[in-house]
Amino acid sequence: MEKIKKYKKGDFTVVWKPAKCIHAGVCVKKLPEVYSPKERPWVKPENASVEALKKQIDACPSGALSYE
Repeated sequence: MEKIKKYKKGDFTVVWKPAKCIHAGVCVKKLPEVYSPKERPWVKPENASVEALKKQIDACPSGALSYE
């Protein structure tokens, strides 16, 4: 069964599929205030606008990050 993590910001949810992640680092480079791999939870969607989150997630090269 695929592991899926969800991080909510109001009606917006960041979806992360660790098995698909290739650790390209695009998320951390584009939004370091949201993505901090050394912290738990490592995704803090409350630290960026929904528009900024969507733009960054759309740039994820592996498709490990998506949103709903």
